[in-house]
Amino acid sequence: MIELIIFDLDGTLVDSCEDITQALNYCLEKSRISGFSKEEVKKMVGEGVNRLIEKALDAKKICLPVQELIECFVKYYKEHITDFSKVYPEVHATLTQLKNIKKAVISNKLTELTVKTLESLGLLQYFDFVAGSDLFPERKPSPKPIIETIKKFNTTTDKTLIVGDSELDIIAGKQAGVRTVAVTYGYREREILKEADFIIDKFSDLLKIVREL
Repeated sequence: MIELIIFDLDGTLVDSCEDITQALNYCLEKSRISGFSKEEVKKMVGEGVNRLIEKALDAKKICLPVQELIECFVKYYKEHITDFSKVYPEVHATLTQLKNIKKAVISNKLTELTVKTLESLGLLQYFDFVAGSDLFPERKPSPKPIIETIKKFNTTTDKTLIVGDSELDIIAGKQAGVRTVAVTYGYREREILKEADFIIDKFSDLLKIVREL
């Protein structure tokens, strides 16, 4: 029986890519650098803002002060965090049906931004614990955030699921010894997700997996 479900945020619960793209492009264009399309940004997100900025600069083959761009991004993003972001279909209804199971969010986003996103979109109420990249010494794909969260809820790996849209979630889950559920509607191609224990095309498919386990 599943006692704990750990969710990724971006690309799993929420489509936030447009807001991330807007924030990134705002900061690049301030430095007179051309921006990226939403589809290009989708391929770069998932490892936190620091890596996003580094990947963006690598893609443009330019050298700019990374810390200044990070600060610009965080400031702009805080002010426009859910201008365009949307909760994926069936998320609210499915989380409501999972009310008797403990639920956590582990994101590579900063904790403040993770909480603010959930709160703004009416999702915070469903979760017993929310952690961003700054709450643990390591971030996904490290298994440590998952292991520490399992300890927090005094449960075990065989009673835990992780649900995410990227290879980072799958790797972290596998290394932590928990079963992994990949969603195909997020930011990664299905082929990248093939190592997951379960692959679902819509969020409500999670209910069947939980019942069967």
